[in-house]
Amino acid sequence: MNARQIEVFRTIMRLGTLTGAAQALNVSQPALSQLLLHAEDRLGYKLFRRLRGRLVPTPEAQLLFPEAERLHRDIEGFRRFAEGLREGEGGSVRLAASAPPSLSFLPQALMAFRAGLPGVHLSAFVVPHQIAMDMLGRGDADLGVTLSDKATPLVQAETIGQAELVCLLPSRHRLARRKALGPEDLVEETLISYRKDSLPGQLLDQEFARAGIPFRPQVEIDVSIIALSFVQQGIGVAVVDGLIPWLAHPGLVVRPFRPLVRLPIAVLCGTRRPLSLQQERLRAGLRDAFGAYAADPVSRGLLTPA
Repeated sequence: MNARQIEVFRTIMRLGTLTGAAQALNVSQPALSQLLLHAEDRLGYKLFRRLRGRLVPTPEAQLLFPEAERLHRDIEGFRRFAEGLREGEGGSVRLAASAPPSLSFLPQALMAFRAGLPGVHLSAFVVPHQIAMDMLGRGDADLGVTLSDKATPLVQAETIGQAELVCLLPSRHRLARRKALGPEDLVEETLISYRKDSLPGQLLDQEFARAGIPFRPQVEIDVSIIALSFVQQGIGVAVVDGLIPWLAHPGLVVRPFRPLVRLPIAVLCGTRRPLSLQQERLRAGLRDAFGAYAADPVSRGLLTPA
């Protein structure tokens, strides 16, 4: 018996008449009778007999009925579960994000996601870009958001905006009065910045080379937020991304780095399997949250939507 024949059998058993079952299933009585005959042909025995004008289940039908009821409950449970996935009542999303997005627009995206899909299990990991790439490649994360649009056969990248590199100085630093700072201004300073093998380190190395100045940070960092306490304590001047809301921290002055250097802000996902509805919704939410963050007057000019 197929699923439709089981449904017909169960309905006849519950209502006791072909007429009532046909009305409940919204089919004609002849069509219902044909479905029942096909089911009996496949089974090799009768399910109902006519006795004195009444439709009476056979002993075999009485034995099958509890199983039909169980299957109906299972199918109904499956249907509710499938609809729940659409409505955000199940499923999971695992996000790997680097520190700058995590400290800027990511919280707004996660708040909106959880408000709309409270039943989805959400896991967020704050990790460097390369770790996020590894997690996506292995299938340990569904989405990523980092300051790099590097793609691989296992990870695809969607650029949603750009962030300028900026200079962070102690508020009383002698260069704080400048409107912008470049490589030549930083020659005599203790430079705090990225490792040369990172994307921002490579871009800075190119710009310093054009100015005829070697790019040699005395304090190398992997994550830009680490520069915060170093600058606050007067250790040196940092060249870092402008995505983090640096002005929210006391004792700092933020100045544009010139020539202009921009880092891509990208949403990453693995290529091995398609995203679920919930994962697609978070990806859209990341775009929206960055757009709103970039439109804020404090960050405008340092960020550019894609």
